[in-house]
Amino acid sequence: MELELSRKQFRRLLDMAYIGNWILNSTRGEDRFADYDEVETLLFRKARELGMDALTEDWHGVAVPSQAFAAGGIHDAIMDYENNVFFDILAEDLARRDMDDVPIDEHNYQELAERIEAYLTEFDQHGTDHILVETENS
Repeated sequence: MELELSRKQFRRLLDMAYIGNWILNSTRGEDRFADYDEVETLLFRKARELGMDALTEDWHGVAVPSQAFAAGGIHDAIMDYENNVFFDILAEDLARRDMDDVPIDEHNYQELAERIEAYLTEFDQHGTDHILVETENS
């Protein structure tokens, strides 16, 4: 297989491969999807061949993203994504809970959407500052 990319496009491909592999494997511990690690390694080995040495380093003989690559802002993008997804999921879960987890259809979809929007507005304004969990000691 042959794929022609500009240097800038290849650099973006490295970012996308790293982000994708991070999402798939960062929480899996030893139970990683090895085939995704292999693709990432192939790309970062190619980066070295293309003179992008600062982006890759060896770890146990395997080409991996360098600390400079990881510290270069890619994790900021991942964190932005995770924060957005966290609040979206939390808002929907809370809205569905408020509706007693009834099945959503054309009759109550608008109510769900309004509840989600209310939670998202709250999170935009205050983050999680107003979330309280009742415990036995509360």
